Amino acid sequence: MLGLGAALGQTPALRDPTHKIWGEHGPEAYRVRIDSTKGSFVLEVTRSQAPRGADRFYHLVEEGFYDDSRFFRVIAGRFTQFGIPGDSALGGIWRNQSFPDDPVRGSNTRGTFAFAMTGPDARTTQIYINTSDQLQQDAQGFAPFGKVVEGMGVVDQLYSGYGERSGSGMRAGRQGKLFEEGNRYLDREFPLLDKLIRARIIRP
Repeated sequence: MLGLGAALGQTPALRDPTHKIWGEHGPEAYRVRIDSTKGSFVLEVTRSQAPRGADRFYHLVEEGFYDDSRFFRVIAGRFTQFGIPGDSALGGIWRNQSFPDDPVRGSNTRGTFAFAMTGPDARTTQIYINTSDQLQQDAQGFAPFGKVVEGMGVVDQLYSGYGERSGSGMRAGRQGKLFEEGNRYLDREFPLLDKLIRARIIRP
């Protein structure tokens, strides 16, 4: 099944990482409701914590980027990760669309979230949610920009049985199949992964 963006032919902004919206500021605070196969949870974003990250995430959600994707890397008691699109064509467009870092103003405590990255100025579209305190991430430059305010129990229950096998880490360089085949690969090889059905901006 194609995601909403794919079903509609994708929005002009999703097809074009140079589109003007990617340079626009998002709200100073906003919430994102994520519907999954385990239930729903809500992320609250505070732009002042990491403005560039908050802006990128806002527009990705607004344009439907995350719809019909998978929680592909879930390490029990540590974090859950999402943000590689189910549509491989979209994945190809965004795979290397990095943006500059934010200073780390918050701490990677349980329930906070940030962009995953392989090094300086390498954030793209992947998000991880801390399911325990991961304070070592602070010194490595991972800048949280919000926290889960509803449904943390849902995040805790996302399927973690595959561990690193289904998504590996960006640094490990083993995400090629996820980008090349998207949901087709994950659903074939790792059918128990939970699905991110859709993500939507909601009012605080």
